[in-house]
Amino acid sequence: MIPIPVNDDRQFNNADGFAMVFDPAWKECLRRGELENKSVDEKIETVIDHLNDHPFVQSEPTQARQVAQFRVRLLEL
Repeated sequence: MIPIPVNDDRQFNNADGFAMVFDPAWKECLRRGELENKSVDEKIETVIDHLNDHPFVQSEPTQARQVAQFRVRLLEL
């Protein structure tokens, strides 16, 4: 998992908690070149793979992907 510096180290098992770590994880994957030459769905899967120990990804994987898709569209990532 990519360590994401958020103001604290707690992880919340909800969509908001997941969104808080998804955005910086996306940017880190982008910086590392891990998202090059991939479709949006492949990019999302790459980032989620890094966040696979997040409680929301573990308990609600389908919803985590929906949140990720929403974040990508919202922020035009």
